[in-house]
Amino acid sequence: MITVTDKRHRAEVFRERLRSALTHADTNRSALARAVGANRSTMSQLLDDGGARLPNAHLAAECAQALGVSTDWLLGLTDRPERPGDVVDAAVQLTQAERTASDDQLLDWHREAAGYKIRHVPATLPDLLKTEAVMRWEYEAFLGKTPDQAIRAMQGRVDLLYQGLSDYEIALPAHELDALAAGEGYYRGLPAAARTEQIERLAATCDEFYPALRVFVFDARRVFSAPITLFGPRIGVIYVGRFYLAFRESSRIRSLTQHFDGLIREASVDARDAAAYLRALTVTG
Repeated sequence: MITVTDKRHRAEVFRERLRSALTHADTNRSALARAVGANRSTMSQLLDDGGARLPNAHLAAECAQALGVSTDWLLGLTDRPERPGDVVDAAVQLTQAERTASDDQLLDWHREAAGYKIRHVPATLPDLLKTEAVMRWEYEAFLGKTPDQAIRAMQGRVDLLYQGLSDYEIALPAHELDALAAGEGYYRGLPAAARTEQIERLAATCDEFYPALRVFVFDARRVFSAPITLFGPRIGVIYVGRFYLAFRESSRIRSLTQHFDGLIREASVDARDAAAYLRALTVTG
Protein backbone atom coordinates (compact mmCIF):
# COMPACT_ATOMS: atom_id res chain seq x y z
CA MET A 1 0.00 0.00 0.00
CA ILE A 2 1.40 3.40 -1.00
CA THR A 3 1.44 6.04 1.75
CA VAL A 4 0.82 9.60 0.54
CA THR A 5 2.63 12.26 2.58
CA ASP A 6 0.70 15.43 3.36
CA LYS A 7 2.00 18.36 1.29
CA ARG A 8 2.17 20.63 4.34
CA HIS A 9 4.32 18.08 6.16
CA ARG A 10 6.67 17.70 3.19
CA ALA A 11 6.97 21.47 2.93
CA GLU A 12 7.89 21.61 6.61
CA VAL A 13 10.59 18.94 6.12
CA PHE A 14 11.92 20.82 3.09
CA ARG A 15 12.12 24.10 5.07
CA GLU A 16 13.96 22.50 7.97
CA ARG A 17 16.46 20.75 5.73
CA LEU A 18 17.02 23.77 3.52
CA ARG A 19 17.77 25.86 6.61
CA SER A 20 20.11 23.16 7.92
CA ALA A 21 21.93 22.99 4.58
CA LEU A 22 22.28 26.80 4.51
CA THR A 23 23.82 26.74 7.98
CA HIS A 24 26.15 23.87 7.12
CA ALA A 25 27.26 25.64 3.93
CA ASP A 26 27.77 28.88 5.90
CA THR A 27 25.61 30.88 3.49
CA ASN A 28 22.25 32.68 3.52
CA ARG A 29 19.03 32.81 1.53
CA SER A 30 20.11 35.82 -0.52
CA ALA A 31 23.29 34.10 -1.68
CA LEU A 32 21.34 30.93 -2.44
CA ALA A 33 18.77 32.88 -4.45
CA ARG A 34 21.55 34.36 -6.57
CA ALA A 35 23.20 30.96 -7.02
CA VAL A 36 20.01 29.28 -8.28
CA GLY A 37 18.64 32.21 -10.28
CA ALA A 38 15.56 32.73 -8.07
CA ASN A 39 14.30 35.97 -6.60
CA ARG A 40 14.40 36.65 -2.85
CA SER A 41 10.60 36.54 -2.63
CA THR A 42 10.51 32.96 -3.89
CA MET A 43 13.21 31.93 -1.44
CA SER A 44 11.36 33.60 1.44
CA GLN A 45 8.16 31.76 0.57
CA LEU A 46 10.06 28.46 0.68
CA LEU A 47 11.74 29.20 4.01
CA ASP A 48 9.06 31.05 5.97
CA ASP A 49 7.04 29.07 8.50
CA GLY A 50 3.42 28.16 7.98
CA GLY A 51 3.28 27.79 4.23
CA ALA A 52 2.82 24.72 2.08
CA ARG A 53 4.97 26.02 -0.74
CA LEU A 54 7.25 23.46 -2.39
CA PRO A 55 9.74 24.22 -5.18
CA ASN A 56 9.36 22.79 -8.65
CA ALA A 57 11.75 20.00 -9.62
CA HIS A 58 14.21 22.34 -11.34
CA LEU A 59 14.48 24.71 -8.36
CA ALA A 60 14.80 21.85 -5.86
CA ALA A 61 17.64 20.34 -7.91
CA GLU A 62 19.39 23.71 -8.22
CA CYS A 63 19.17 24.30 -4.46
CA ALA A 64 20.54 20.82 -3.77
CA GLN A 65 23.44 21.30 -6.18
CA ALA A 66 24.31 24.74 -4.77
CA LEU A 67 24.34 23.41 -1.21
CA GLY A 68 26.11 20.10 -1.93
CA VAL A 69 23.27 17.84 -0.81
CA SER A 70 20.90 15.45 -2.56
CA THR A 71 17.53 16.58 -3.89
CA ASP A 72 15.88 13.52 -2.35
CA TRP A 73 17.18 14.53 1.08
CA LEU A 74 15.86 18.08 0.76
CA LEU A 75 12.43 16.70 -0.13
CA GLY A 76 12.40 14.20 2.73
CA LEU A 77 12.70 11.13 0.52
CA THR A 78 15.90 9.89 2.18
CA ASP A 79 17.80 10.43 5.41
CA ARG A 80 21.16 10.57 3.61
CA PRO A 81 22.11 14.17 2.75
CA GLU A 82 24.98 13.11 0.49
CA ARG A 83 24.52 13.11 -3.26
CA PRO A 84 24.69 9.63 -4.82
CA GLY A 85 28.13 10.26 -6.30
CA ASP A 86 29.41 11.54 -2.96
CA VAL A 87 28.15 8.39 -1.23
CA VAL A 88 30.12 6.24 -3.68
CA ASP A 89 33.24 8.40 -3.29
CA ALA A 90 33.02 8.14 0.49
CA ALA A 91 32.46 4.39 0.42
CA VAL A 92 35.13 3.49 -2.15
CA GLN A 93 38.44 5.30 -2.53
CA LEU A 94 41.04 4.73 -5.22
CA THR A 95 44.47 5.27 -3.68
CA GLN A 96 47.89 5.07 -5.30
CA ALA A 97 49.98 2.12 -4.09
CA GLU A 98 53.72 2.66 -3.75
CA ARG A 99 54.39 -1.09 -3.45
CA THR A 100 56.78 -0.77 -0.51
CA ALA A 101 56.48 -1.22 3.23
CA SER A 102 57.22 2.49 3.58
CA ASP A 103 54.03 3.36 1.70
CA ASP A 104 52.67 6.30 3.70
CA GLN A 105 49.06 5.37 3.02
CA LEU A 106 49.52 1.88 4.45
CA LEU A 107 51.19 3.28 7.54
CA ASP A 108 48.32 5.76 8.03
CA TRP A 109 45.78 2.92 7.83
CA HIS A 110 47.74 0.90 10.39
CA ARG A 111 47.77 3.85 12.77
CA GLU A 112 44.05 4.44 12.25
CA ALA A 113 43.32 0.78 13.06
CA ALA A 114 45.36 0.69 16.28
CA GLY A 115 43.45 -1.40 18.80
CA TYR A 116 41.55 -3.36 16.14
CA LYS A 117 42.41 -6.73 14.62
CA ILE A 118 44.24 -6.44 11.30
CA ARG A 119 43.63 -9.29 8.84
CA HIS A 120 45.87 -9.62 5.80
CA VAL A 121 46.34 -11.66 2.64
CA PRO A 122 49.63 -10.33 1.19
CA ALA A 123 50.59 -10.10 -2.46
CA THR A 124 53.84 -12.01 -1.76
CA LEU A 125 55.06 -12.35 1.83
CA PRO A 126 53.85 -9.91 4.47
CA ASP A 127 56.29 -6.99 4.74
CA LEU A 128 55.84 -7.18 8.50
CA LEU A 129 57.63 -10.56 8.53
CA LYS A 130 60.33 -10.08 5.89
CA THR A 131 64.04 -10.16 6.63
CA GLU A 132 66.30 -7.26 5.74
CA ALA A 133 68.02 -9.39 3.09
CA VAL A 134 64.73 -10.14 1.33
CA MET A 135 63.61 -6.51 1.51
CA ARG A 136 66.89 -5.25 0.04
CA TRP A 137 66.66 -7.81 -2.78
CA GLU A 138 63.01 -6.98 -3.42
CA TYR A 139 62.88 -3.19 -3.13
CA GLU A 140 66.17 -2.05 -4.61
CA ALA A 141 64.46 -2.06 -8.03
CA PHE A 142 61.78 0.45 -6.95
CA LEU A 143 62.50 4.10 -7.58
CA GLY A 144 61.62 6.70 -4.99
CA LYS A 145 61.81 4.38 -1.98
CA THR A 146 65.08 2.88 -0.79
CA PRO A 147 65.39 -0.51 0.89
CA ASP A 148 66.45 1.34 4.06
CA GLN A 149 63.17 3.27 4.08
CA ALA A 150 61.18 0.07 3.63
CA ILE A 151 63.15 -1.65 6.39
CA ARG A 152 62.59 1.21 8.84
CA ALA A 153 58.85 1.17 8.09
CA MET A 154 58.71 -2.61 8.55
CA GLN A 155 60.51 -2.31 11.88
CA GLY A 156 57.96 0.28 12.95
CA ARG A 157 55.16 -2.20 12.33
CA VAL A 158 57.03 -4.93 14.22
CA ASP A 159 57.07 -2.47 17.13
CA LEU A 160 53.26 -2.47 16.97
CA LEU A 161 53.36 -6.23 17.58
CA TYR A 162 55.54 -5.72 20.65
CA GLN A 163 53.26 -2.96 21.92
CA GLY A 164 50.25 -5.26 21.53
CA LEU A 165 48.06 -2.49 20.07
CA SER A 166 46.59 -4.75 17.37
CA ASP A 167 46.26 -8.47 16.78
CA TYR A 168 47.21 -9.74 13.33
CA GLU A 169 45.79 -12.59 11.30
CA ILE A 170 47.68 -13.41 8.10
CA ALA A 171 46.54 -15.93 5.50
CA LEU A 172 49.25 -17.20 3.12
CA PRO A 173 48.71 -19.43 0.08
CA ALA A 174 50.78 -22.61 0.27
CA HIS A 175 52.16 -22.12 -3.26
CA GLU A 176 53.77 -18.82 -2.16
CA LEU A 177 55.75 -20.59 0.54
CA ASP A 178 56.63 -23.46 -1.81
CA ALA A 179 57.96 -20.96 -4.36
CA LEU A 180 60.02 -19.26 -1.66
CA ALA A 181 61.57 -22.55 -0.56
CA ALA A 182 62.34 -23.62 -4.14
CA GLY A 183 63.52 -20.21 -5.36
CA GLU A 184 60.96 -20.26 -8.16
CA GLY A 185 58.52 -17.78 -9.63
CA TYR A 186 58.64 -14.45 -7.81
CA TYR A 187 61.63 -15.61 -5.75
CA ARG A 188 63.80 -16.69 -8.68
CA GLY A 189 67.25 -15.19 -8.13
CA LEU A 190 66.92 -14.86 -4.36
CA PRO A 191 69.90 -16.78 -2.85
CA ALA A 192 69.18 -19.97 -0.93
CA ALA A 193 70.77 -18.54 2.23
CA ALA A 194 68.40 -15.57 2.15
CA ARG A 195 65.42 -17.85 1.59
CA THR A 196 66.46 -20.11 4.47
CA GLU A 197 66.83 -17.10 6.76
CA GLN A 198 63.43 -15.80 5.64
CA ILE A 199 61.63 -19.06 6.38
CA GLU A 200 63.24 -19.25 9.81
CA ARG A 201 62.21 -15.64 10.49
CA LEU A 202 58.62 -16.49 9.60
CA ALA A 203 58.67 -19.52 11.89
CA ALA A 204 60.37 -17.71 14.77
CA THR A 205 57.94 -14.78 14.58
CA CYS A 206 54.98 -17.17 14.59
CA ASP A 207 56.37 -18.79 17.74
CA GLU A 208 57.20 -15.54 19.48
CA PHE A 209 53.99 -13.62 18.90
CA TYR A 210 51.28 -16.29 18.86
CA PRO A 211 48.38 -15.74 19.57
CA ALA A 212 48.68 -11.97 18.94
CA LEU A 213 49.98 -12.98 15.51
CA ARG A 214 48.23 -15.89 13.82
CA VAL A 215 49.45 -17.15 10.45
CA PHE A 216 47.25 -19.55 8.46
CA VAL A 217 48.17 -21.41 5.27
CA PHE A 218 45.52 -22.14 2.65
CA ASP A 219 45.46 -24.11 -0.59
CA ALA A 220 44.68 -21.73 -3.46
CA ARG A 221 43.40 -24.67 -5.53
CA ARG A 222 40.52 -24.97 -3.07
CA VAL A 223 39.95 -21.32 -2.19
CA PHE A 224 41.42 -18.23 -3.85
CA SER A 225 42.03 -14.74 -2.56
CA ALA A 226 43.29 -11.52 -4.05
CA PRO A 227 45.61 -9.48 -1.78
CA ILE A 228 43.40 -7.81 0.83
CA THR A 229 43.78 -6.15 4.21
CA LEU A 230 41.07 -5.50 6.78
CA PHE A 231 41.94 -2.72 9.20
CA GLY A 232 39.44 -3.73 11.86
CA PRO A 233 35.88 -2.64 11.09
CA ARG A 234 37.05 0.68 9.68
CA ILE A 235 38.68 0.01 6.30
CA GLY A 236 38.82 -2.88 3.84
CA VAL A 237 41.52 -2.68 1.18
CA ILE A 238 42.04 -4.68 -2.03
CA TYR A 239 45.48 -4.37 -3.62
CA VAL A 240 45.43 -4.36 -7.40
CA GLY A 241 49.01 -3.43 -8.23
CA ARG A 242 49.39 0.28 -8.86
CA PHE A 243 46.57 1.27 -6.54
CA TYR A 244 44.36 0.20 -3.66
CA LEU A 245 40.59 -0.01 -3.58
CA ALA A 246 39.68 1.11 -0.07
CA PHE A 247 36.18 0.53 1.30
CA ARG A 248 34.74 2.22 4.37
CA GLU A 249 31.09 1.26 3.91
CA SER A 250 30.15 -1.31 6.56
CA SER A 251 28.44 -3.83 4.26
CA ARG A 252 31.51 -3.98 1.96
CA ILE A 253 33.82 -4.47 4.93
CA ARG A 254 31.50 -7.18 6.24
CA SER A 255 31.69 -9.00 2.88
CA LEU A 256 35.50 -8.90 2.91
CA THR A 257 35.47 -10.11 6.52
CA GLN A 258 33.27 -13.06 5.56
CA HIS A 259 35.70 -13.84 2.73
CA PHE A 260 38.63 -13.85 5.15
CA ASP A 261 36.66 -16.02 7.57
CA GLY A 262 36.25 -18.50 4.71
CA LEU A 263 40.01 -18.61 4.16
CA ILE A 264 40.51 -19.43 7.83
CA ARG A 265 37.86 -22.16 7.77
CA GLU A 266 39.48 -23.71 4.69
CA ALA A 267 43.06 -23.32 5.93
CA SER A 268 45.17 -26.42 5.48
CA VAL A 269 47.53 -25.29 8.25
CA ASP A 270 46.17 -23.78 11.47
CA ALA A 271 47.99 -20.91 13.15
CA ARG A 272 49.05 -23.18 16.02
CA ASP A 273 50.93 -25.38 13.55
CA ALA A 274 52.32 -22.66 11.29
CA ALA A 275 55.83 -22.53 12.79
CA ALA A 276 56.32 -26.30 12.49
CA TYR A 277 54.97 -26.28 8.94
CA LEU A 278 57.40 -23.54 7.93
CA ARG A 279 60.41 -25.28 9.45
CA ALA A 280 59.52 -28.46 7.58
CA LEU A 281 59.87 -26.69 4.20
CA THR A 282 62.94 -27.82 2.23
CA VAL A 283 65.00 -25.03 0.69
CA THR A 284 66.45 -26.03 -2.68
CA GLY A 285 68.44 -24.38 -5.42
